[in-house]
Amino acid sequence: MTRILVVGATGLVGRHVVAEALTDERITRLVAPTRRPLDAHPKLDNPLVDFNRLPADVDWWNVDGVICALGTTRATAGSDDAFRRVDYDYPLAVAQLAYRHGATRFALNSSLGADARSRLLYPRTKGEIEAAIEAVGFASLTIVRPGLIGGDRDEFRLGERMASVVLGALGPLLPRRYRISPAAKIADALIDAAVAGAPGVHLIEAELLAAG
Repeated sequence: MTRILVVGATGLVGRHVVAEALTDERITRLVAPTRRPLDAHPKLDNPLVDFNRLPADVDWWNVDGVICALGTTRATAGSDDAFRRVDYDYPLAVAQLAYRHGATRFALNSSLGADARSRLLYPRTKGEIEAAIEAVGFASLTIVRPGLIGGDRDEFRLGERMASVVLGALGPLLPRRYRISPAAKIADALIDAAVAGAPGVHLIEAELLAAG
């Protein structure tokens, strides 16, 4: 019996995680805290939350594994601070609360090129949140670093749309790490890690997630 918590359930990768987890026989309960309600399902616990004020002592934190698919862009967030809040503050708060309540496995959706020493905001923040969650102390931590994520988003991102067209056309000619990473393959990797991740810290790089 495995209980999994997923944050970022309404995003591109998170939606795939929810859909696949609800049909996964290894998972008996899926907790998906969101700001707006999801479609009801007998296996789904969907508390409505404000990620700026997460409740610290509620029963739904009592899970075995956590999947973090939270993420945005600087353009979508509107400022450096707002971007960092979504990609660093929220994931770390979730990790700390879940760990305090007994979770032993954590699966983080990060990014190709994550580097805490980078001068660029996006890869630096991704690298910093990887290090911060590793420091929390989970028995099993899996960091998934996809390239450009393939799939249909609810929000329109012009840069990603243009890059998807180019990478889709050039895909067979590119090294695997630079090809599109389908959201469904990312979700599979995150679920497997949260359900049965081995002890220690593990990296799943973009080449293992590439389309084709």
